[in-house]
Amino acid sequence: MVNRCQDRKFVVSDPEKCNGCRLCEYVCSMVNEKTFNPCKSRIRVINMDPLANMAVSCRKCEDPVCVASCPKNALSQEISTGIIRVNEHACTGCGWCIGACSFGALNLHPDKKIAYTCNSCTDLDNSKEGEPQCVQWCTENALQYVTAETLAQKARQKIVTQLLEVRETNNNKEDKKTES
Repeated sequence: MVNRCQDRKFVVSDPEKCNGCRLCEYVCSMVNEKTFNPCKSRIRVINMDPLANMAVSCRKCEDPVCVASCPKNALSQEISTGIIRVNEHACTGCGWCIGACSFGALNLHPDKKIAYTCNSCTDLDNSKEGEPQCVQWCTENALQYVTAETLAQKARQKIVTQLLEVRETNNNKEDKKTES
């Protein structure tokens, strides 16, 4: 059982790898809604321009403002996983939670007219090693199912690599000046 917020896993997208194909949306809608309809997906691809794409899903915040903003108390968060659950009988589809989410991870279901968000495929029996289907099917490996700590470690590694590359470039420039 996961207790600490930093141990909760969520889906992240690497914009350097995402090509905007929307396969994640189709897979999500099929496994959760039994239809190929990106409007019913729990993950959304954002196309900023032809070469800048990124998929967005629930980040399982420690103190989710979506839950706090619901006037009907229709949203709750599972303590162990961080997954946001929507009580379909209590939700009126007012959209307060959608507007409150900084990540744009909640949507209004086009048929049911209630809020919905990523369930990490926990409602399904066919998730390999607990990985959501969108992660498993992403052909570009642009999606990962990670913890906040893993994500932070990757960011630290990336910045250190960049700093070392800058240092190497500067050293090479100094060597060329010395040779001249």
